[in-house]
Amino acid sequence: MKMNPIANEKMVHAYKEMQTIRSFEERLAHEAATTAFVGPLHLYTGAEGSAVGVCMNLDSRDRLYSTHRPHGHCVARGVDIKGLMLEIYGRQGGVCNGKGGSMHLADPDVGLMGANAIVSGAMPLVCGAALSAKTLKTGGVVVGFTGDGGSNQGQFLESLNFASVFKLPAIFVIEDNGFAETTASSWSCAGDHLKRAEGFGMPGRRVDGADVFEVYDAVREAVERARSGEGPTLLHILVERFHPHEEGVSDAMRLPEQLEWAKANRDPIKNLKARMLTSEVITQSALDEIDRNIERVIDQAVIEAKAAPTIPLDQLLTDVYHNYP
Repeated sequence: MKMNPIANEKMVHAYKEMQTIRSFEERLAHEAATTAFVGPLHLYTGAEGSAVGVCMNLDSRDRLYSTHRPHGHCVARGVDIKGLMLEIYGRQGGVCNGKGGSMHLADPDVGLMGANAIVSGAMPLVCGAALSAKTLKTGGVVVGFTGDGGSNQGQFLESLNFASVFKLPAIFVIEDNGFAETTASSWSCAGDHLKRAEGFGMPGRRVDGADVFEVYDAVREAVERARSGEGPTLLHILVERFHPHEEGVSDAMRLPEQLEWAKANRDPIKNLKARMLTSEVITQSALDEIDRNIERVIDQAVIEAKAAPTIPLDQLLTDVYHNYP
């Protein structure tokens, strides 16, 4: 059964975005394992359905705040692949001119206001940006991501309260991959996230991050609610993390068979690909061509990043403080 052309177009777009994130992250994993790569990497592989499902609902008025695991959010929001790669390699020409690195990516030109290495550290910033959007009547919505561990931080709960009191156009997204670094969420999260939302007077919804269009539909409703002045929404998105918390550290807190089951059953890319092929939205050869084009872009980004110059020492303090007129 073939779907309508608009639905088909959205499915192909979602696949391209998720596959770009996957290829980007897997290439970084390879580089970290085989080259003299410097800096931490918290890879987004397995959670692509969340970032893409969210960002497909956003437009140029909207703002997004990310976490210490930001690459997927950046790609889905439209940050340039080459600029991202240069930044992660710490090279001139990166989106932050090589000074932010993996955990401090930002590109305000596309609404990516910044990744934040402090767990849930961006949540008050979400409130500030949303208050600005409401005050200036821009029609913009602000999305803030955190994880299951970050959902227990005081600033997260304070931000839920503030956003609800002032009916801010904000969407708070908990990407729950089951572990806060190495601590299972069952050991750290008391109660139900949706009950927390209810306690702050906002709607909450649990979403399957392995289905990009379940995420898309949930976020569409939250965006409509925010734009109409009805206030914030909390989304609890269940995702997977196919890599360790950070590249180079142990992943021994979960059994190998648990990870293999997740890869077989909860891979958002695999799930969407099967759906498109079954519905005759696209052929396997067309998917293969998409994959090859993505790999070419990423290969070129890596080549240019490795060849680009690092930041000169005399620019060490440049960009630290804003130069007011």
